[in-house]
Amino acid sequence: MTKKKALGKGLGALLENVETDFHGGLSVPSSTSSTGMIDEVQIEDIEVNPFQPRIDFDENALSELAASIAEHGIIQPITLRKSGRNQFQIISGERRFRASQLAGLKSIPAYVRDANDQTMLEMALVENIQREDLNAIEVAISYHRLIDECELTQEELGQRVGKKRSTVTNYLRLLKLEAEIQLALKDKKISMGHARALLGLENKAERIALFHRILNEELSVRKVESIIKGKAANEQQFKSKIILTPIEERIKDELSSLLDSNVKIRSTVDGKGKIEISYQNQSELRRIAEKLNY
Repeated sequence: MTKKKALGKGLGALLENVETDFHGGLSVPSSTSSTGMIDEVQIEDIEVNPFQPRIDFDENALSELAASIAEHGIIQPITLRKSGRNQFQIISGERRFRASQLAGLKSIPAYVRDANDQTMLEMALVENIQREDLNAIEVAISYHRLIDECELTQEELGQRVGKKRSTVTNYLRLLKLEAEIQLALKDKKISMGHARALLGLENKAERIALFHRILNEELSVRKVESIIKGKAANEQQFKSKIILTPIEERIKDELSSLLDSNVKIRSTVDGKGKIEISYQNQSELRRIAEKLNY
């Protein structure tokens, strides 16, 4: 099966007017450092950042990402700095790098930049984010780069690009979606509204299943929101009707008998709960209190 192409024309052309220090294998003076061009860099030429504070990676999550990369390719390029001739060090994206190794990739798409070109990067990204032909995923990736590489808060980023913080947050959340959903959004098979609605589902399998329904049944955003709202209501109703354990049933019966009153125990899936004791009048309440030695 032919692997789907992950990088769209818009993303590949992002910051296309900026010179790079690594493009097509040619070196240029460091004064024209890379800020946005995407290059294919050989995996064997990349080393991890020795100052990376994160040293533990969830093996299962890494395997899942590797499987996604094998099928869909890299959605979001990693960022590298040159550390020598044909040698590069990871600035951001070590998890994607490790997963690409597991997937058996020989090269990986990357932004290659000098370590000291942060100002140029920020200016170029902010300017190009304003382009009208960027899709939602490309905008989200650009926002993520500004926050990650330029050390901006979401509030500061919003000020730079003239957007509310909530807007920035909504775009960044898109990068939490599975690769095939991101690709569908990039290719305009689903809308931003569909993607935001799908983020309301925490269960990955349910999210993927509903995504396929959107494609197959051409569901509107309102219909998707209605389905998710109904699912949440059903889950809440199920939780409220959770079956008591044998121990809870025994305690309920013993308390009912001891207090000569109707006793209910309501339990949740995490083991928490509450006990309800019913009474018909103040006299019965005092009787129950005496039984409890109150």
